Amino acid sequence: MKFKFKIADKFTVGDESSLFFILGPCVIETEYITMKTAERIAEIREKLKINVIFKSSYDKANRSSIKSFRGPGILMGLEILQKVKETFDMPVLSDVHKEEEIKLAEKILDVIQIPAFLCRQTDLVVRAGQSEKPINVKKGQFMAPWDMANVKEKILSTGNYKMMFTERGTTFGYNNLVVDMRSIPIMKRLGVPVVFDATHSVQLPGGLGHASGGQREFIEPLAKAAVAAGAEGVFMEVHPEPEKALCDGPNSLKLDDLEELIKKLMDIFEATRSKIE
Repeated sequence: MKFKFKIADKFTVGDESSLFFILGPCVIETEYITMKTAERIAEIREKLKINVIFKSSYDKANRSSIKSFRGPGILMGLEILQKVKETFDMPVLSDVHKEEEIKLAEKILDVIQIPAFLCRQTDLVVRAGQSEKPINVKKGQFMAPWDMANVKEKILSTGNYKMMFTERGTTFGYNNLVVDMRSIPIMKRLGVPVVFDATHSVQLPGGLGHASGGQREFIEPLAKAAVAAGAEGVFMEVHPEPEKALCDGPNSLKLDDLEELIKKLMDIFEATRSKIE
């Protein structure tokens, strides 16, 4: 069975008719940066006629250091995401970390995201499913792609079939990740739309000691390979000035480079979609 569902009545995921994108800054730094980034993404969306979900986190609970910037918190963060949603007519996504957050988050978010390190947290996954919202589950760095069948069953137990799974790399030694592109077709066999996280996949977790490093020069080749391998969506964290970003700057794509990369990915999608099982 192939799951297909609408994102905020804007577009359908799961039918493989078009590539969709999850885009935005890693974390909400300020309202100004968030809105300016969303404005540029909306311009690209209209120019290239693509389907976009805006992503930014109101809280980054999984940080390397106690001193790391986490975001404005759920109340202010959701308020800013609501403004993005209304101003640019764009669906919004953010992470949840605790079951009690979902009561507030489900009122604003169009897609609820389960972070990779929490993808096996049964109570959190089930509560997200009960929201009846689409759920994006990041596959844990410690998970085999076929293990995501158990996550699927947890969400289905709530009667919610609106889920997508995101590949974001697998732990490879210390402070490193590697992407096995076989993961994409394997997870697709579960009937769930599969997204590739092109920016977290080039992260070097804890690589700077006090924070994570990254190799943004590999975002483009990995994203291209993932689309060719059958990914139906591409997740990319973008920032106007990644070198000044307060979170995940080393593995974020520069906003000015987004349009050209999307064009290349759309070309690959168009050239390969008829050959993807």
